[in-house]
Amino acid sequence: MTATDPALTALAQGWCALSLLHGRIETHIERALQAGHDLSVRGYSLLDVLSRQHNGEGGHLQMKQVADAVVLSQSATTRLVTRLEDRGLLSRYLCPTDRRGIYTDVTQAGLALLDEARPTNDKALREALDEAAKLPELVPLVRVVESLPAPA
Repeated sequence: MTATDPALTALAQGWCALSLLHGRIETHIERALQAGHDLSVRGYSLLDVLSRQHNGEGGHLQMKQVADAVVLSQSATTRLVTRLEDRGLLSRYLCPTDRRGIYTDVTQAGLALLDEARPTNDKALREALDEAAKLPELVPLVRVVESLPAPA
């Protein structure tokens, strides 16, 4: 294969289109969440992921699982948790069965902010997808995103 191989060129163009779509969506949502709720996309994602925890078996996530879910490194996730905890949106406590583990829960204030921010996030996502669909190179990717089933 050479650098001008059509298969590699197509892959590179596809990757660039996907990266462009992601960047456009994230930027649009970031602006909306910051303006309306003083909340970053990652902060919103973290609150959303942690709000889905429960007290049953396996109901609390370890920091590595949280980091994977919000697509951040563990250290960046820990810093984000600390910032949101300082705002009173999250709280941490020791795992009752393993004193080495630390759980993070969303506070009532965090849940209230998440409820307020969810319509903003959803509207900004829809707007970003609609805008991206105006670019022919992004139309197929927008359609794929729109056709994905909701997680169970």
